Amino acid sequence: MDDPNSAKNKLVYKNKRLKKILAKYKHIHDMQSALIQLSEQASNVAELTLLYPAIHKILEDYLPSSNFYVVLLNQRTEQLELTYFVDEKDHQSVPLAEEHHFNAGLTGYVYRTGQTQLLTKTDILKGQTNNRFKLLGSVCEHWLGVPIFQNKTIIGVMVSQSYEVKQNFSATQIELFEVISLYLSTAIERVKKRELLELEVKYRTFALTQSNEALQKEIQIRKQTLERQQILFKISKLATQTERLKDFYQQIHQILNSITYAENFYICLYDKNSQTLSFPYAVDERITHYKTRPFRQGFTEYVINQRNAQLIDHYKSAQLIESGLVVRTENHSTDLTETSWIGAPLISNDDVIGVIACQSYDKKHYFTEDDVELINFVSQQIANVLQKHLANEALQQSHEKLEKRVAEKTKALQQTNLHLELQIEERKKIELQLYHDAHHDALTGLANRSLFLMQLDKTLQHHLRHPQPGFAVLFIDLDNFKAINDNLGHQVGDQFLIDVARSFGLCIREHDLLARLAGDEFVILLTHLHHPQEAIDVANRIVDIMKEPFCRNGFCIQSGASIGITHSHNNYNDTDAIIRDADTAMYQAKKNGRGQVEFFHPLLRQIDSKNSGLVEIDGTLNTADLSFSTKTIIQNSDGEVKAYLTERIWQHPNLGTIRFSQIEKYLTNSVKLPEIETKILNDILDQVHTDAPILINCNITMLNDGNFELLQQALRSKQAEQQVCLLFSEQAIAKAPNKTLEQLAILKAQGVLLGITDFAHYRCDLNIITRIAFDYIILSAIFSQRVLQQPAQQMQLQGLLAVAQLTKSQVVVSGPAILNYQQLLERHGLTLFCAPAKPEQKQRITEKSDTPLRLLTR
Repeated sequence: MDDPNSAKNKLVYKNKRLKKILAKYKHIHDMQSALIQLSEQASNVAELTLLYPAIHKILEDYLPSSNFYVVLLNQRTEQLELTYFVDEKDHQSVPLAEEHHFNAGLTGYVYRTGQTQLLTKTDILKGQTNNRFKLLGSVCEHWLGVPIFQNKTIIGVMVSQSYEVKQNFSATQIELFEVISLYLSTAIERVKKRELLELEVKYRTFALTQSNEALQKEIQIRKQTLERQQILFKISKLATQTERLKDFYQQIHQILNSITYAENFYICLYDKNSQTLSFPYAVDERITHYKTRPFRQGFTEYVINQRNAQLIDHYKSAQLIESGLVVRTENHSTDLTETSWIGAPLISNDDVIGVIACQSYDKKHYFTEDDVELINFVSQQIANVLQKHLANEALQQSHEKLEKRVAEKTKALQQTNLHLELQIEERKKIELQLYHDAHHDALTGLANRSLFLMQLDKTLQHHLRHPQPGFAVLFIDLDNFKAINDNLGHQVGDQFLIDVARSFGLCIREHDLLARLAGDEFVILLTHLHHPQEAIDVANRIVDIMKEPFCRNGFCIQSGASIGITHSHNNYNDTDAIIRDADTAMYQAKKNGRGQVEFFHPLLRQIDSKNSGLVEIDGTLNTADLSFSTKTIIQNSDGEVKAYLTERIWQHPNLGTIRFSQIEKYLTNSVKLPEIETKILNDILDQVHTDAPILINCNITMLNDGNFELLQQALRSKQAEQQVCLLFSEQAIAKAPNKTLEQLAILKAQGVLLGITDFAHYRCDLNIITRIAFDYIILSAIFSQRVLQQPAQQMQLQGLLAVAQLTKSQVVVSGPAILNYQQLLERHGLTLFCAPAKPEQKQRITEKSDTPLRLLTR
């Protein structure tokens, strides 16, 4: 199982990475949204005095801009003049106190340099001391100024400042501020043109209506008198006939609509105790629902405060906003801005209980003072009637509202919980999909380079803390893949890669990791390895699979695989070295003829660095370079020594430690291996003196004609003094011809003990040990581990022990020298174990000649 801390770190890393991606897209989204809002304001705002507050409102959503002002160049006076100013500490009068202040101040400094300036309080005070600019008003903690360009010419400066030390401007906020300034000049021009057009329309409308004003005035006076009489009659009738407030509101609306423009009409009730405004009746062409809201600083509140009817047009609205008597909310949209508005208070018992109001959009209707007088008259008549209806209906509906509110709150809570659960589930799905897409190959569905390196680094760090068991990396390159793509097309090549990936997956265990690096390059991370041979077994299975043709849709593809392997025993400290060495071994496998498996050796680094097929290394096989160590074969029950097992080692100055069983691949043809084998055998027998048998690994080639006589002479010279057992590998015996088996029978007849080593590494072939009566059978460490894990292997062991009993062979276990491990195997009938070599048992092999040897690596 994975380390919980590692899993946690992995999640933290993923979360950080996701947050970084989300921050990036949020910045892009914010910039796009701000530009869209600016474009909408430039298209919809009625005049410049409303454009700057709208821009200010946009900026407040994305960066600290509570203190904001705009300065533009006056083309006539060529001076910088204040166009818009909002500051929490200074009023507009402060910047205007000094003549031409902006030319010499911070704003003028930005205008002169033509560059964005982000200054702290320290920078500002230092600039004043150095006479770069003058200061006026309160000194802020952070000051951001951006030039405004029009056709590459600076026409002004846009500034935002903060009085909070921690409220600084980030790089993304500065970028957004600069982008807004680039489009500001265009927005100003668009609003100016539209403002002129609207003024022209108003002027022509005024000219057309002016001529009829005198005539209409007299008619209006007469109609007004008649209408007021009718209104009094209708209101009196409503007071006696209407029982429901909703019907009363509708009747009031009809009365007003019959005498003035009331397409957009609402009745507001004011609760003085809770300081809230409710809207029991409202009809509006743009606002679908009027919600109860707190008492703020809108037009309705202004009427309540003034206690008399008000007519508010575009210009008076701007004045009220500028003076602070009316404040627009942050979410107020220009689409909902009325062009003409009238409202009158509902006063009962000297208390304002509400407001009735009418409004028009897009200049459809302009209310006059006559309309104000009329709505004020109506409000006085209906206030008392409304108060009575409210009292009665409030009493009737109090109980119903309470029950309804409880039901609504319960339902809303259930819907909120359901919505939250759906959001959480959806987010989990999105996160899982994002992680999978970022760490897997789109074609094969395998892990990609990123995920593989992440897992490899995790495995390496765990290995550095807990060296056992080990791990290995297989670097796989498909043979002739380019020819497949060129001849059959990329579509066939892609399908071939998918099939290959599926086949590779069948060759590994569940906890191993298969990944596609790029093109036709694959890598495999094998973990929980107790022996490097396990990695070679997996590689050989892949090579065998790739030898078989891949057939699909009527055609067959013949390819292959060249595999490089590196194992954790190379003392790695970083993943780059692991990938590099596995890749180097893979290229060596290709050079060896493709379809090969090459295990990495440090010598390959020299080959790779010189980029050549063969590198010759000069050296002499000195006495100091050869050594051997002994392992004791003991009886597990009492620790009695039953035999000694020798291991020959070649300590090469360049290649490092090489087992003598592998020396042949590093020697040139000029070196006579049989003579070396014979000499080393003599040296071992000269230096090791014991009554117990000595088990010595021997190359099968020593049984060939010409070499066999040398081997017999060496054995005859020491046979009286020592009991010698020659060990041959299982693979060599399995492939040995009949002639070789006859030579073994001769040695057996001469009293030489025989043994087979690394038995059952590939398969437990009992036929091999029945061909020759071996005295010792040394089991493969891999087979011993499988016996403890797989019931089928236990049955094979029982068969092996039965044959060994018939042939009087002694079965020896090799593997970790762990007491529990040995005791578990002893339960299955295995009692002889190889003990570790002792330091004092390591011997140097004496050399009687200094014949120089030329070594050649492959």
